[in-house]
Amino acid sequence: MIQINKENAGRVCAISVSKKKGIPKSNVHEAFLIEDHGIDGDAHAGKWHRQVSFLALESIQKMRDKGMPRLRPGAFAENITTEFIDIPHLKIGSKVKIGEETELEITQIGKESHTKC
Repeated sequence: MIQINKENAGRVCAISVSKKKGIPKSNVHEAFLIEDHGIDGDAHAGKWHRQVSFLALESIQKMRDKGMPRLRPGAFAENITTEFIDIPHLKIGSKVKIGEETELEITQIGKESHTKC
């Protein structure tokens, strides 16, 4: 299990939501997670296998380094942007614990780009 808390080097650096699919998400200070649903008010929440998405800040930085310096957390429609966690190498079934009460399970690695970016 990966834990994200004050005692651990891994951290959440942004939480992002959107009301509509297909647009970058906006950063918010906090969000309410609903079990078996996702983030309250987010377009991607619902009764399906991918309710909350993660992206490592390090992955955003790679794209910044390739000439897209204005990219920010939420630009790739991720809900939770992390830092210092090896998100790309988590396995399906891995658990990520955020704080004292929130536990999320990895159910999919990556997502298909609709724009082939």
